[in-house]
Amino acid sequence: MIMRYVHLSQYPAVFLKMTGLQVAEYEAWLGEVLPKYRQAEQARLERTARQREAGGGRTARLSERDQILLSVVWLRQYPVHAVLAYLFGTSTPAVSRYLAHVLPVLEQAGKDTMRMPDPGRKRRRSLDALLKETPELVVVIDSFEQRVQRPRQATARDALYSGKKKTHTLKSQVSVDEDTGEIVDVSDSAPGPLADVKLAKQSGLLVRLPDGVGAIGDCGYQGIHDLHPGAYSPRKKPRGKDRPPDDVAYNTAFSRRRIIVENTLNRARRYQSITQTDRNHRRHHAARVRAVAGLVNHPIRARLMA
Repeated sequence: MIMRYVHLSQYPAVFLKMTGLQVAEYEAWLGEVLPKYRQAEQARLERTARQREAGGGRTARLSERDQILLSVVWLRQYPVHAVLAYLFGTSTPAVSRYLAHVLPVLEQAGKDTMRMPDPGRKRRRSLDALLKETPELVVVIDSFEQRVQRPRQATARDALYSGKKKTHTLKSQVSVDEDTGEIVDVSDSAPGPLADVKLAKQSGLLVRLPDGVGAIGDCGYQGIHDLHPGAYSPRKKPRGKDRPPDDVAYNTAFSRRRIIVENTLNRARRYQSITQTDRNHRRHHAARVRAVAGLVNHPIRARLMA
């Protein structure tokens, strides 16, 4: 069967596996994205540099709704374009065109869901007494690496080779609202070997934190307190000595606090376009991560508002 929204939505279990969203969640999300896509397409067709007159050029075989569905399936399953063309009953070049048109819209939709925590909102928090020095309201920072195709140039190979992963990678930093689990910030993609704390500084996240909002990260963010007074990481083991019992208890409480980012990253990395080896020669990598962030945030926010 040729894959179309009207057909796929009749099989909720399959729809969830293919898109990562329930049919109702997807329809609500589509209601927000579709007008933005139509606006972007209108702007593209009316741009001054366009050589064809209005109405000229190729006629899309897929409807706007199915073009967006194709892009979401690509983000979730990451099939090669030939397979995607077969599933949707179109051509491989058409798949490339649809993705090129839709992905920027999904990236912007993802950015629109990212909001820093509001320090003015009333909360009831019961932090572990060991963490009393850390801010009550924080974003939790973590990063992940995605394997990329081996570059041809030796300098590029050296720059991207991650000793941790033993391969060439790109790194993305993701920041999550501790209260809700929503992704509030995604950094630009960086070479895999870049240290987490350096990426935190390079991304400018700590500068953009609202007053009253702090940040916490794992052991890769040692020294982050020097970059921001409200930023913390686990306590480091003293060189040549055993770790003090107080530090063990502190780090355990700290890990319980930052587990929310691991859960959110687990949801995001079910989208194979940011998990499998990158086949796009590192192009639009950050756009893909931000598009996925929007798809992850939407059901989280819907459940919070329910």
